[in-house]
Amino acid sequence: MTKLLVRAKAPRSEIGATAVEYGLLIALIAAVIVGAVAALGGPVMGLYERANWWDT
Repeated sequence: MTKLLVRAKAPRSEIGATAVEYGLLIALIAAVIVGAVAALGGPVMGLYERANWWDT
């Protein structure tokens, strides 16, 4: 029972660290999305332009 109580009360520094980790994870995901859009944006735009040419 004592171990359970000690584990339940985490220090505030550990709680703050998890918020920082989540922030870094979100920043990494955003960077991957921006990189993918930058890398694939041109070729995808070219596909739409060619498809639009066939419609006219």
